[in-house]
Amino acid sequence: MEDKNYILFESYLSGELSSDEVAAFELRLNTEPEFNQAFNTYKELSSFLENKLENEEASAAFEANLKKISDKHFSKDELVSEGKQKSKVFKFYKYAVAASVIFFLGLFTFNQFSNPTYSDFDNHGAISLTVRGEQNQQDLIKIAEEAFNAGDYINAEEALIDLIKQDVENIELKLYQAITSIELNKFDVADNLLEDIKNGNSAFKHKATWYHGLSKLKQKDHKACVEILKTLPEHVDDYEDAQALIKKLD
Repeated sequence: MEDKNYILFESYLSGELSSDEVAAFELRLNTEPEFNQAFNTYKELSSFLENKLENEEASAAFEANLKKISDKHFSKDELVSEGKQKSKVFKFYKYAVAASVIFFLGLFTFNQFSNPTYSDFDNHGAISLTVRGEQNQQDLIKIAEEAFNAGDYINAEEALIDLIKQDVENIELKLYQAITSIELNKFDVADNLLEDIKNGNSAFKHKATWYHGLSKLKQKDHKACVEILKTLPEHVDDYEDAQALIKKLD
């Protein structure tokens, strides 16, 4: 739907069209389903925004924000031209409402139809490893923690692999190695590690399921991602995020 139609919608709602223009407008409503749907959507959102403007305190801040939006959608030349053609001038808030409706419709469309990505969910948080051992292990732990927390996944991976060689039963280390492998696009390594962890009985099994789903998301295997995440039970920390992701992909 073109921006000029939203100006036309606002003109109609404001009662600023001539009788001939009203007749032409209503004919389009009756004969063009897409035009009719766009108008009804605009009318509902416009009504909501105008109700917001009734609050004088909120109005000042709202108007300032909408002016920025309005300036992006309607150049001064266009406004002058429109005024010359119709010999009418909209009040500022009418342009603001029209512009804001366009903005929110665009935002709604983007949010509805854009696919989620791995980067939307890769907030790992800072890690603090619980490994007991000799001094050389403590040094490796420090390297692994600092590198991982700084996003240096290459050095984090090297340190984690060395630690696992010294503590092959440590599931926590294997989980974080899997995460670094996802970050480094080593998906075979990550998926194998995560499969083993989630099929076990450790405290990290559900976290491994979550990251296995994210690994598939990063690989753009959305079907596998959904199937994996659907196995998460309701009581786990990542359940709500998993459900939100499933809803967007399913």
